[in-house]
Amino acid sequence: MKLWLRNLIFAGGCIAVAGLVAGRLLQRAPMPGPQSHDAAAFASVEFQAAVQVVNRAFADAWQQAGVRPTPRADDLMLARRLSLALTGTIPSLEEVRALETVEELDRIQWWLSRLFEDRRYGDYLAERIARMTVGVEGGPFIVYRRHRLGSWLSDELMANRSYDEMVRQLIAAEGIWTTRPEANFVTVTIDPNNDKEGPDEMKLAGRVSKAFLGVRLDCVQCHDDFLDDKWEQRDFHRLAAFFAGAEMGLTGLRDNESREYEYRFLGKREAEPVPQSVPFFEELLPAEGGTRQRVAAWVTHPDNRAFARTLVNRTWALLFNRPLHSPIDDIPLEGPFPAGMEELADDLIAHRFDLRRLIRVIAATEAFQRDSRSADGAEPVTDEQERLFAAFPLTRLRPEQMAGSVLQSSNLRTIDAESHVLVRIIRFFQQNDFIKRYGDVGEDEFDELGGTIPQRLILMNGKLVHERTSDNIVLNAATRIGAVAPDHATAVETAYLATLTRRPSTDESEYFVNRLKTNVEQKKSDLMEDLFWTLLNSTEFSWNH
Repeated sequence: MKLWLRNLIFAGGCIAVAGLVAGRLLQRAPMPGPQSHDAAAFASVEFQAAVQVVNRAFADAWQQAGVRPTPRADDLMLARRLSLALTGTIPSLEEVRALETVEELDRIQWWLSRLFEDRRYGDYLAERIARMTVGVEGGPFIVYRRHRLGSWLSDELMANRSYDEMVRQLIAAEGIWTTRPEANFVTVTIDPNNDKEGPDEMKLAGRVSKAFLGVRLDCVQCHDDFLDDKWEQRDFHRLAAFFAGAEMGLTGLRDNESREYEYRFLGKREAEPVPQSVPFFEELLPAEGGTRQRVAAWVTHPDNRAFARTLVNRTWALLFNRPLHSPIDDIPLEGPFPAGMEELADDLIAHRFDLRRLIRVIAATEAFQRDSRSADGAEPVTDEQERLFAAFPLTRLRPEQMAGSVLQSSNLRTIDAESHVLVRIIRFFQQNDFIKRYGDVGEDEFDELGGTIPQRLILMNGKLVHERTSDNIVLNAATRIGAVAPDHATAVETAYLATLTRRPSTDESEYFVNRLKTNVEQKKSDLMEDLFWTLLNSTEFSWNH
């Protein structure tokens, strides 16, 4: 058989297989469910009581403010929110089909069980925690491996390690930064131009207070708090003194307990020894143990509610793209606190800082399940409704969410750890290239920033969207849907599910079906490309709602 004929047969076979797979996805869901899902646990009196406590707090706040909550969002919209928050991408068509086979009352918790078993969850949250704790800079290459820290965080999250235990390991880590990846939290603070000085105790004190306690103690690094007389310069440096003994040796990171911390305070002529002391709740500081072990135990102590509140606030921000309290790293110790914060902190402490439990409780609340629109869509949602979470707040997707969603929408199958290695490699490079062009927000992920004209142009005319909507039956969902859909209405509906995670309205369906019917002079693949391009460039696609 001639070579060209064999290649033609092979290509035809690939197209046939792709079409068969696409056709099956348009009809049913072959994807297996989570292995360890217990529906009864989330229907239990205990779990529902925890959710209702939070619901009552929000209901009281809404009543006092005189705002009316929006209706409940549908299950597909809730699944989209959770996927964006926990994996950085929208659900695939395959996942949508699987979710719709689950009993309605169990869908959200079932969906969370599936996400928690997905390596994308561990990897995505690991990156969010890494940005919070060590930033986005490369750091000193010789003694810092950011990817090792990220892998360690991902493994800990997949094992559902308690959050307080993870934080204690980060703060008190010892050893080589490659074999003890948690040590990178400390070694990243080493000045690459002066590595003999060892880790920077002031950077560590600032990061620990902001990331884990929601306190901007680094604001008084150079002077006392002149605005509300809350903190003194000594508060910061006494906390920094706990990290002064951290140094590098032949066995890696270790503590030199004999090393003393000195600092020249504002208005003083000479440096003076600074004793180790915590800025609040001194009674929670253990008397025994190494210096970093002691401060790690103080930070994560169950009675140090600043720690619990900060995790609640950051987890809320992850799920809503907006924190309960803003700024995210400046929560008052004495309050007042926003509705739901204290109730969620109570449950978090009672369940030993189980992050998955916290996510499940928040996802089950009425606040998370509110629609972003009013009942009839005619009356606009007010800023006050969004501020009090009586309506789900509209926020722009972050760059990695945009890239992940464009890439996933163009695939009918889920792009995850089980995907072919070539699919994952292509996704990695295309996503990184898109983020580089679109703009990475860095550490300030929850600052409210408006979109820019260049960002819109990147979506409309950029390489990624063009490649992922063009005529390619092997790679792109648009072409495959157009090739195997039994009718125009099914093609339009499937395109909406793949991109916007919802079905089209009657008017939307009629409009696009009519375009597919009447434009007979154009190839169907070109029309489907236009439809996908339109949906990917819609405001609805690029916002969390």
